[in-house]
Order: sequence, then C-alpha cells, then structure tokens
Amino acid sequence: MDENQKREEFTHYWLQAEPSVSAYVFASISGFHDAEDVVQRIAQELARRFDEYDSSRSFVAWTLWIAKSRVIDFYRTQDRARIIFSDELLSQLADTIARQADGRSHRREALDACLDELPAKSRQLLDLRYVDELSAEETARAVGSTSGSVRVLLSRVRTVLAICIERRLAMENS
Repeated sequence: MDENQKREEFTHYWLQAEPSVSAYVFASISGFHDAEDVVQRIAQELARRFDEYDSSRSFVAWTLWIAKSRVIDFYRTQDRARIIFSDELLSQLADTIARQADGRSHRREALDACLDELPAKSRQLLDLRYVDELSAEETARAVGSTSGSVRVLLSRVRTVLAICIERRLAMENS
C-alpha cells in the first residue's frame, strides 16, 4: 500500500473514531483548550503509529487505548499531585465510549447541524461561555449585558439545541 492509500485509510478510520476520542478526552479533562490539544496530539500519534494498527481489531478501541495514555500523560505533565481519575476509571470510560461510538457520532453530527442553525448572537454566547470558558459575569461584560440575562439566554439556547438534536435524531431513525 502506498503512502497516499495509507493516508486515505487513516483519514477514513480517524473520521469515524474522532467523536469517541473527543468524548473520552473531554470527559477526562475539564479545560476545553487542554482537551482540544490532547485530541490533536492523539491524532498526530495515531497517524504516526498507524502501521501498528491491527485491522482485525476495532480502530476505536485502539484509539481509546492510546487516548487513555495521553490523558494520563497530560495530568503528569501538569505537575498535579495526583491524577484525577484512576486508571481503572479511565479504562471503564474508554470501554463505555467504545460501545456507544455509533450513537455518539450521530448525536455529534446533529449538534453540529443545530449549532449552524443558531443565530450569531446565540452562537457567540455559547462560544464565550464554553469555548473561551468565561464565567456568566465575564460573558455578560463581553456582550454588554447582565449576568442574569446571559444565564437566561444560555438556558434558552441549550433548550433549543436539545430540541433540535432530538428532532434530527428522530428524523434519522424514522
């Protein structure tokens, strides 16, 4: 198999596994940007080590096995006194995510589509609160509003997203 074919095969597998890997990492690491960085490092490592992958086994399980090691490495490099999650818990989390990979992928696709449908102001509030990790007060200052108003608006946006996701999943299953 030539290099282009290997890249294409890896890309195919990665696109299927990425939602599960992201779910695992984001469940294990609380900071959005830290989790994003770890997911990127995992993708790079998987691409580098793709020749080691045994195609008779689940690609998602293999990626989660590597992801578990990278999450542990993340906590070690943070000079934290202890790892927040035990190895056993991280393994259980990886196993659960591997079993639920297909459903999570559909839910992620629905979320992405629903986010695209949001008005710009709603999307901005979500980004400030969850991507930039600003508090409600900081978000309010950024958009020139009150923290109470931001909390109410975020609650409404989350409700709209939940309804949209469930509607899309129901349409997909019918």
